[in-house]
Amino acid sequence: MSLNGQQSPVRRLTEGGICIALSLALSYLKIPVMAGFGGFGGSIDFVMIPLIIFAVRWGLGWGIGAGFVFGTLKYILASGFAISWVSIIFDYSVAYAFIGFSGLFKKKYNLLPVAALVGCLARFIIHFISGITVYAQYMPEEFMGYTGMTPVLYSTLYNGTYMLPNTIIAVVACALLIPVMKRLDH
Repeated sequence: MSLNGQQSPVRRLTEGGICIALSLALSYLKIPVMAGFGGFGGSIDFVMIPLIIFAVRWGLGWGIGAGFVFGTLKYILASGFAISWVSIIFDYSVAYAFIGFSGLFKKKYNLLPVAALVGCLARFIIHFISGITVYAQYMPEEFMGYTGMTPVLYSTLYNGTYMLPNTIIAVVACALLIPVMKRLDH
């Protein structure tokens, strides 16, 4: 469908809804990480991949919007954990919205793995900020064998334990999807 040579907003909304729904379905297939370390949450999953693909197809604004909607729905529908309304906003709505920064690479399918890295790093930054502000008061004396924790070190280790594997998964999956993505627009 096109209007004056441009893609219809209906197609963008439809693809956005499909990607959000796919991410929600994938959110139930996860490997919990932080429970083993006595933490609040964090898991290894595939939820970022549809959001990254959508952001690269449609750009920054649409990607941020889809991530925001997904993050909010994930908290509500997929057993989200939060200690306050601030942690809901940071760790769900805003963190997943920042995956939309993958949309800086709009239509650059050869750079899909780089876009994934940017989106994952942006999400990590939000979780890191949440860790040094919202969750700092819950920081244990010892974490992962380290004593004398600072909020910066704690947030880096805590969020890194699940974000690093998720980032690797997203980058590799996006690299494998390059040929498929190139065919979508033809």
